[in-house]
Amino acid sequence: MAKITDVARRAGVSPSTVSYALSGKRPISDATRRRVQAAVRELGYRTDGGGRSRSGARAKVLALAVPMRPGIHVPVVTQFAVSVVTAARARDHDVLLLTQGEGDEGIGRVTDTGLADGVIVTDVQLQDPRLPLLRSCSLPSVLIGVPAEADGLTCVDLDFRAAGELCVDHLAGLGHRAVALVGSPPEVYVRRTAFARRLVEGFTAAADRHGLASAVLPCGTGRDAARTVVERLLRDLPALTAVVVHNEPLVDPLIEAFEELGMRVPGDLSLTAVCPSPVAASARVPVTSVAVPAAELGARAVHLLVRKLSGAPVPGTTLLPPRLTERSSTAPRGR
Repeated sequence: MAKITDVARRAGVSPSTVSYALSGKRPISDATRRRVQAAVRELGYRTDGGGRSRSGARAKVLALAVPMRPGIHVPVVTQFAVSVVTAARARDHDVLLLTQGEGDEGIGRVTDTGLADGVIVTDVQLQDPRLPLLRSCSLPSVLIGVPAEADGLTCVDLDFRAAGELCVDHLAGLGHRAVALVGSPPEVYVRRTAFARRLVEGFTAAADRHGLASAVLPCGTGRDAARTVVERLLRDLPALTAVVVHNEPLVDPLIEAFEELGMRVPGDLSLTAVCPSPVAASARVPVTSVAVPAAELGARAVHLLVRKLSGAPVPGTTLLPPRLTERSSTAPRGR
C-alpha cells in the first residue's frame, strides 16, 4: 500500500505539503497540487493510512521524535528519553525512537505504517516544519515545547519566558544593574527553537522592566568559546556584575573564564543558570538555578498522550512554573 512519504517522493514535495494539498488546510500552488494529485492517482494512495488504523488494533508503542541536530545537548536529550521510556513502560507501552534531524519524514513513516499509536515531539521550533503533518494526520501527538501557533496541538513545557524573568528578578533584587545572558549555541537560535527564543524574551523583558543594562550572546561549547564570550562581555558591558547561563555545558567553563580574568564568583560576579539541578549543584561554585525538569516533562507528555489515546480530554498547553533554587553563586552587588 502506498504511503504519504511515497506520494511526497513521487511529487517531489514534503509529506506536509501532501497533507496540505489533500486537506486544503493551507494554500498550495495549482502546479504543486496537480503534482500531488497525479502522484496519488499513480500510486493508488488512500488517506486512511496503515492497517492498524483501519483494524482498530493498537501497537502499544509510542514514538519519540528526538532529532539529533547541531547544537543540542545530548545529556539533556537522554534525560527526556529515559523519562519517556520509564513512564511509557509503566503504562505497558514500548517506545520507538525517531532521530532524523530535519523534516517530518520519520513521523510520516510512523503514521503510514502504524508502527506507533502516538508520537511525542521534542526540540520544537516556533515555526516547526513538522506541525502541518501533525495537525493533518491521524496520529495523536504531544509536543514537549510550544510553537508560535499552538492551536489544535497538545503541548507541555517549562515556562521558559518566566524562567528568564525569574533569573533577572533575582539578580535585580540583589542590586545588580548590568546583566548578560549567555545563551545556547547560535544554530539553536537560527532554527528559532522555541524554548531558547522564549527564554531570551523573558530575560530581555525583565531587564527592561528593572531598567538594567543588558546583553544577549549565543555561545558554542567548550573552554575556548567560554573565554571568547567572557572577553567580549567584559569589553562591551564593562559594568557587568551578573550573568544568566542557558547553556548547560558552559557553566563551569564560564566560571573558570571569569576567574581567569579577575572576576570571582560570587564576590565580583553573580551567576545563575537554567539547567538541570544536578549540573547546578555540582558546579565548581554551586550555581543558583532554575531547574529544567526533564523527568517531569517526559512523564507528563506520556500521561497526556495516553489520555488522548483513550479519548479523554486534555489541555492544549501546559506550562510548568519555574522554581529558582539559591546556591552560593549569587550575592548582593559589591559584597
